[in-house]
Amino acid sequence: MSNEKAEVLETTSVEDIKNEILSDFQLVCRSREVSLLGRKEVLTGKAKFGIFGDGKELAQIAMAKQFRNGDFRSGYYRDQTFMMAIGSLTVKEYFAALYAHTDVEKEPASGGRQMGGHYATRNLNEDGTWKNLMEQKNSSADISPTAGQMPRLLGLAQASKVYRNNSDLADWTNFTNGGNEVAFGTIGDASTSEGLFWETINAAGVLQVPMVMSVWDDGWGISVPKKYQTTKGNISDALAGFAKDEDSNGYKIFKVKGWDYPSLIKTYEDAVEYTRENHVPSLIHVEEVTQPQGHSTSGSHERYKTPEQLEWAKEYDCVNQFKKWIANHKFPDGSTIATLEELEETHKAIKKEVRAEQKAAWAEFTKDLKDDFNRVMPLMEQIADGSKNKVFIEKAVADFKATLDPIRKDMFSAAKKVLRLTRGEDFPAKTALQNLLAQLQEEMYDKYSSYLYSESAMSPVKIDEVAPSYDDEELVDGRIILRENFKHIFENRPEVLSFGEDTGKIGGVNQSMEGMQEQFGELRVSDTGIREATIVGQGIGMALRGLRPIAEIQYLDYLLYCLQIMSDDLATIQYRTKGGQKAPLIIRTRGHRLEGVWHAGSPMGGIINLVKGIHVCVPRNMTKAAGFYNTLLEGDDPALVIECLNGYRSKEKMPTNLGEFKTPLGIPEVVEEGEDVTIVSYGSTFNLCVQAAKELREVGISVELIDVQTLIPFDINHSIVESLKKTNRVLFVDEDVEGGATGYMMQQVLQKQGGYYYLDSAPKTLTSKDHRPAYGSDGDYFSKPNVEDIFDAVYEIMHEFSPEDFPY
Repeated sequence: MSNEKAEVLETTSVEDIKNEILSDFQLVCRSREVSLLGRKEVLTGKAKFGIFGDGKELAQIAMAKQFRNGDFRSGYYRDQTFMMAIGSLTVKEYFAALYAHTDVEKEPASGGRQMGGHYATRNLNEDGTWKNLMEQKNSSADISPTAGQMPRLLGLAQASKVYRNNSDLADWTNFTNGGNEVAFGTIGDASTSEGLFWETINAAGVLQVPMVMSVWDDGWGISVPKKYQTTKGNISDALAGFAKDEDSNGYKIFKVKGWDYPSLIKTYEDAVEYTRENHVPSLIHVEEVTQPQGHSTSGSHERYKTPEQLEWAKEYDCVNQFKKWIANHKFPDGSTIATLEELEETHKAIKKEVRAEQKAAWAEFTKDLKDDFNRVMPLMEQIADGSKNKVFIEKAVADFKATLDPIRKDMFSAAKKVLRLTRGEDFPAKTALQNLLAQLQEEMYDKYSSYLYSESAMSPVKIDEVAPSYDDEELVDGRIILRENFKHIFENRPEVLSFGEDTGKIGGVNQSMEGMQEQFGELRVSDTGIREATIVGQGIGMALRGLRPIAEIQYLDYLLYCLQIMSDDLATIQYRTKGGQKAPLIIRTRGHRLEGVWHAGSPMGGIINLVKGIHVCVPRNMTKAAGFYNTLLEGDDPALVIECLNGYRSKEKMPTNLGEFKTPLGIPEVVEEGEDVTIVSYGSTFNLCVQAAKELREVGISVELIDVQTLIPFDINHSIVESLKKTNRVLFVDEDVEGGATGYMMQQVLQKQGGYYYLDSAPKTLTSKDHRPAYGSDGDYFSKPNVEDIFDAVYEIMHEFSPEDFPY
């Protein structure tokens, strides 16, 4: 027992203990009533969907007692009692989320963007700067995908290890107290079947990070019992081989019943104290929790549980058992806590309190809607008075007024129907309604579409280009430029660290971090296991705690292993918290041409459509790549940088302003000016376009070469269309499949930028074949675009334009 805990016990009176127990009972009742009333609100149509934390209340109170300022939670959608217990969720806020109230003052977790039951604390100030995370209890933002919270949990825990052992971060006191913070994870027992759970558990056991993992075990995964979910039908038994002993790494594993209040309190005290002091993970298997209302509002558990199972769950419901324990408990002095009658009265009073808070939340939610309705309704009525279609407009207005609990969708639908009925008519009320709808549409952008990317002054899109400078014409391998630039970064930014498969000891498979582990230590440049999802998870968690990780995925093809976490978690963090959290992780990988089925993929169309919210940088050489790292580390958004796999040994000039030159995001570069055809490309394929352009010049064709540099963001100043105004012809080239990133680029340029209006020839794309690239040099040549293909595609465009000048 720690001295601090002993001192607390010595000064705690029996009366204080009684009051704490009664306070816990009140919270258990409050959370339970929230669940019960929340289900009713969904079933009566006021809310869309409900998933609740009933049955887990007691265990979560025990966990919350050990949760300190600076600690982090990475949990799932049944942790409402825990969030209430740490002071990060009120009853009114709970219902505001259930109704999807878009005001972050009313619904601070997501501003109505996430369904109820998904929690988060606001860790950023309004200007996007960090709050002092040591002055609050922190919860990373939940996501629905089962076990999706696990990878980031690993990084949240690892951050404490970094802060404890990196003396250069000793003064980062807004983020840490000497690395003593614990990361708390929660998961439902059935979700432990997911690979992400096992990958994270294994990695945390290897890394020995301060993580306390709670498994809420009610015996079911919706309708599927756990005998079909878990080997031995018991997750702690299945994990027995992970148990730590004196001579090995691993976990301290605890078991406890979810209805046993004193055992829960003791178990969480022991587990968290052990983890906090020793920086070793613990796992608490909380068995015999119940789920009184079933999985969610989408179904009833009476369909698949036997009457005996339902009766057992009613008896061993934690509220019922806690009530009995309180009524029967006696202290050594013979005093009691409360009678059953007193507890029933307390529960009744709390039920009224919860109902009052729910009504207040509904009133605030509907007032927000009514304010908008009251702006639109008078104009629709005025339009009816002045239109020849008065009867039809009055019906549309009446239908809207008759709608039960109308929402903005109903308002916009009615208003646009009114405007359609006045086609060809012109009077002030119609113009006023059109203007008002345009204004409201802008307001809806803030409510529903803002913060996909950083909107702070630190956004990397706002960072200007700084060109590399050179003293001489010395040529070096591209990898040397990356290595020396990384060294400069690590020397000047103690918060930066890098990790991945083979990143540490050998400095990466292409040696672009050669010698850096020896110089900066294993804490900052480290090897990992073959586990891409949790490599990204490490990065997300550490970035959420103020560090600047660079997570390396060895090859672009391997990104598929972590794409779900990138898409569901990393890409949505700022969006799903409406600017309340950020994780400026940089994911570094390499791809494109390597002449192999499994190491030469370029699935860019899939990537860019799945990771909106993450910048995607596609540099054509290592100087450009280094410039991206310099830019991104000054910004506060996540990004993916895809280095050219065949560029590490290509010769480039060595810049003198290492760590300072910056490649801008969203700014294409016109590498070569021309008059006849615009070629738009990126990465390794762009370098082939350069070779093809030389050969095209020999036959009298002048090509304008444009390197887009980033696919997300894409040409933010619409500069590519300026090239089309000159050449009137365009070819988009990459090594993705048909309809992939070339289709995306074409849509951006022809539709979004209006490039279609300047074309004299049909736009064309040139891509790889739809199959994986075949192995070997010939396989690569006939699978992906080559110099000859690019030449032929451009020549065909010019032949169509002028067969006499460009004959076959």
